[in-house]
Amino acid sequence: MATENDVVLIHFEDQPLSFARIEEILPDNKPDWYHVKLLMLQIPLQVVTWILRDRYIMGDEFTMNGKRMRLKQVICPETDLEADNLLEDIPGETPAPSDNKATVISLADKLKR
Repeated sequence: MATENDVVLIHFEDQPLSFARIEEILPDNKPDWYHVKLLMLQIPLQVVTWILRDRYIMGDEFTMNGKRMRLKQVICPETDLEADNLLEDIPGETPAPSDNKATVISLADKLKR
């Protein structure tokens, strides 16, 4: 189930429409219904509040004005820094060791140079 601060992809009539971040989920007066505050990740930024059942937040299809809608939680894919060669383009930085631990790069130290 998507929760606060999760990014969701909004599907409209089975087509991806827009990304949004869930800002807040507050209970409604009716049981199993919630006020879901969404920050629409588009230009210009827009905040909307939808009143949804708990199962709609979990990804079940619902309708708005007779149009089919669905929220799908976006999960960040795992990446391997060595495979992506992300650190090779940064002078003075070396890729993470082969034990798959990430390298922390201090941006504050980079700005001091």
